[in-house]
Amino acid sequence: MGEVDRFARGAELAAVLGNWTQGPGPLYLRLTDALATAAGEGAVQPGERLPSERELARSLAVSRATVVSAYSELRDRGVLERRQGSGTRVAARGRPPRDDGRVRGGQGTVIFQRLIDGPGPLISLASAAEDGAPEVADALRDLARHDISGLLADPGYHPRGLPELRQAIAAYYTSLGVPTGAEEVLVTAGAHQALVLVSDVYLRNPSTVVVEAPSWPPCLDIFRAANARLVPVPLDDEGIEARQLSAVLAEHSPGLLYVMPTYHNPAGILMSADRRRRVAELAARHGVAILEDNAYADCGFGDGAEPPPPLAAYTSAAAETITVGSLKAVWGGLRIGWVRGPAGIIERCARRKALADLGSPVIEQALVARLVPRLGEIAERRSALRRERCSLLEGLLREQLPDWSWRSPDGGSSLWVALPEGSADVFAQLALRHGVEVIPGSTMDPTGAHDGYLRVPFMRPPEELAELVRRLAAAWTELRRYGPRDYGPLRPVI
Repeated sequence: MGEVDRFARGAELAAVLGNWTQGPGPLYLRLTDALATAAGEGAVQPGERLPSERELARSLAVSRATVVSAYSELRDRGVLERRQGSGTRVAARGRPPRDDGRVRGGQGTVIFQRLIDGPGPLISLASAAEDGAPEVADALRDLARHDISGLLADPGYHPRGLPELRQAIAAYYTSLGVPTGAEEVLVTAGAHQALVLVSDVYLRNPSTVVVEAPSWPPCLDIFRAANARLVPVPLDDEGIEARQLSAVLAEHSPGLLYVMPTYHNPAGILMSADRRRRVAELAARHGVAILEDNAYADCGFGDGAEPPPPLAAYTSAAAETITVGSLKAVWGGLRIGWVRGPAGIIERCARRKALADLGSPVIEQALVARLVPRLGEIAERRSALRRERCSLLEGLLREQLPDWSWRSPDGGSSLWVALPEGSADVFAQLALRHGVEVIPGSTMDPTGAHDGYLRVPFMRPPEELAELVRRLAAAWTELRRYGPRDYGPLRPVI
């Protein structure tokens, strides 16, 4: 244990520590406590080597003296030990603090922990989720007005999903140019569970998944949890780069090809019809199943250009295509998603769904069955606000951070911003002490690349966007002028 240097890059340990800067006392003691907690919880294991003082200081955007003092304090507590010629390692027996129940492990850790903790004193960019659409309340009132005795007439266990919702989802895909029957639909607890179920069906040790780079960390974590090897392929303005995809499929014979063709998260790219056709051809040629994640499919800007049909419309029986969708554009709080695919695959996913939870809540499914036929209408109504907020954030960034750059997205909920220089991992640590939690691009690439990028969501109130950019600009100016330095406790968001 500990011979593999997981934390050779200080950024990896920084991700484990999370928002360690909050709390009273000198910064070195806050770092001391965070490292002790990580050791006590097993997020860092006995015998594992920690980064050098200089490397961790760089990654955390603090002075080297802060890390030196923290390491010294931890050695005094018996948490760390220095081995001659082997650096600083976690001691076999320390005095761990009380377990605080925090989520540990995986590149999606920060995102999930923020959902658990709530925003606190930060403006957190860990989530790009939006407020619920008013149509949810309309549908709820409509459901309440109707007699639900029919729903109560059976035990309420529907592992495949409520029949009326499955029929509504099938009709939705048929309207998009993908003829679908209810037997080809499985209702899940959000898109996240859908990805877990599909991974369990397709991925067997050893497995390889081809993914886009960048991609979204919690999705990558799902594949890692299935012990899959991730092989990244970059994006261009039309989606996943076709020439490199062809070479990767030929070389690796993967179990899955995972793509987000409609308003990619985080890049906001809409894959062109020609690229979808090419991806389908390549998948068929190499016998690779496509897993298309269309959770953001209804997050367009309403500019008159309809997205091409889902990838499933371009594929043949030679390449299975599994489509994942959700109500993200309506309200994530509904926690309803689905899988659309060949009936045999849906059957296998359904068996796993039954083992997991016996089926999603029936009342929520009845509510969603009233919303699915209105998805187009809801997306169109919300598109103007989406376009307006994106434009506002772009204007604020151009004014206060003119050397930052990005490609204006085709849709989605965020900007994929390139820093002009330096590491986004380091900047993320400095931004924390200015009251902003950002997700650096290195967490969105299986190789740790895209270190110079940040995902900045724009579906926030105008006053919060203005304060967000003000704080980011202050952090960037300080980093450029003075480099890292120590800070006191964060001030609450006003």
